[in-house]
Amino acid sequence: MTTQVVAHRGASDENAEHTLGAYLAALESGADGLECDVRLTADGHLVCVHDRDLRRTAQARGLVSTMDLADLNELDFATWKNPWADLDDEAPERDESLDRVLTLRKLLETVADLDRRVEVAIETKHPTRYGGLVERRLVEMLKDFGWDVPGSPVRVMSFSFTALQRVERAAPGIQLVQLVDKAQHWSMLRRVVGPGWIMGPGIALLREQPRLGERITTAGHDMHVWTVNTDRDLERCLELGVKAVITDRPAYILERLGR
Repeated sequence: MTTQVVAHRGASDENAEHTLGAYLAALESGADGLECDVRLTADGHLVCVHDRDLRRTAQARGLVSTMDLADLNELDFATWKNPWADLDDEAPERDESLDRVLTLRKLLETVADLDRRVEVAIETKHPTRYGGLVERRLVEMLKDFGWDVPGSPVRVMSFSFTALQRVERAAPGIQLVQLVDKAQHWSMLRRVVGPGWIMGPGIALLREQPRLGERITTAGHDMHVWTVNTDRDLERCLELGVKAVITDRPAYILERLGR
């Protein structure tokens, strides 16, 4: 079995998360897949941003949901990762387009233009002021690419069971991943998730609950595990037969897998 290596927010250990630069670095490393979080802007664009506010990654005030895409485009989403870069006289000049807010459409276009199959795991963030509109816009976009059918390179993830139900109703062909960060949630979810749904426990949860992984696989569900960055955690995932590991360090994990 080949374990899929998915770049968490791009190659985000060394690059600013969710920037085009981080995703291009992940692709260059040979990552099998890319992971992103999406939020909806005030003017209806899906953008790849994890936090609801902009303080951490853009060093700015404001909420993603209350700003237009044009306003977000004015912000620098990369300097926070390496704030001293401007002092390095020998560093190559950066292409600023690699450091701006990244729309989901741009990310999907980048993947569509590749000469190899790369999968995309898209997480919808909840709660949000826009509720189910996020999933509606997402499904509409996937239909634009013809990626709303079985065999699509795209899967949708969420901690929200309700959000995944929305996707399933709108586009039954899209693969779904139910994210889990607490053991007691599995006790409830195991009774309601669809038989073809993938479970996405965090690696910290699998460390705390050593038998949880076996219980999930015994129930007939594949696992995609986040965020796997160390040899020890990778080894645990391989022992459990995990189908995909989501990592900040795709190049390192690929090397450890002998790829």
